[in-house]
Amino acid sequence: MTTSTRPTGITILAALAAIGGVLDLLGGLLLFGLGGVVAVGTSAGVGALVVVIGLALMVVGVLYLALSWGFWTLKPWAWILGAALAIISIVLSVLSFLSGGGISSLIISIIIPAVILYYLMRPEIQGLFGRK
Repeated sequence: MTTSTRPTGITILAALAAIGGVLDLLGGLLLFGLGGVVAVGTSAGVGALVVVIGLALMVVGVLYLALSWGFWTLKPWAWILGAALAIISIVLSVLSFLSGGGISSLIISIIIPAVILYYLMRPEIQGLFGRK
């Protein structure tokens, strides 16, 4: 796969997914490690929750690293994973807003995945991933 056959937009999405994946992995590792400290300092239940959140963040990080590689190599499954992660991000943003988040963060956290989803839905992009 060469850069000339991969659109710049997909290259940018692959790079951003890689960066996000690494940051999610690091954040997940940090929370996983802090879970034990929190359990000692407060309660085992809170510590366990922090550990679970850390593990979930590490899983998300691995998914974004896989997405990055899939976008970079134009794997057919990457289109599905990218669209699914964008939709999940929009849903989580709305749920976060409904549980007391601010409107400005809602707008930003919905616009970015919505633009990504729109880009992935374009026929020429779907065609690159064997979707049409």
